[in-house]
Amino acid sequence: MAKEHTYAATLTWTGGAKGPVRDYAGYSREYSVATAGKPPLIGSADPLFKGDSALHNPEDLLLAALSACHMLTYLAECARAKIEVLSYGDEASGVMVLSGGGGRFTEVALRPRVVVAPGSDLAKAHALHKNAHAQCFIANSVNFPVENEPQVIEATRTT
Repeated sequence: MAKEHTYAATLTWTGGAKGPVRDYAGYSREYSVATAGKPPLIGSADPLFKGDSALHNPEDLLLAALSACHMLTYLAECARAKIEVLSYGDEASGVMVLSGGGGRFTEVALRPRVVVAPGSDLAKAHALHKNAHAQCFIANSVNFPVENEPQVIEATRTT
């Protein structure tokens, strides 16, 4: 039986303090997202859509959510498999295509670079990326491919 989890967020358009929406070019795209017990997230539209380049935009957040979900799932897989992860970084990228007044992401590539402890099973550490991808909640929720191009490196032994 599937167990359901719910999440809630409150989004407020804070740009209204800078003036009302009168025309496409002239209004602020700034917003705040509140989640109980957490600091607010301040965002805007992508600069392509007249947003503030200094703030996170929804496209940034989608890419970050995919990257973070894969990392957290991968680290859990490694912990269960007794693989000691020393560091993890990802250089993720995504492609969004605009068409007919709208748009959509067509692909995302995750490029995790993982360093594991000396003596680790590198093949297993690499294979766990496939498990993590299959179990990642966010990757399973999008309708475009999320590719994984992992690199697993064994740390050098120090004496």
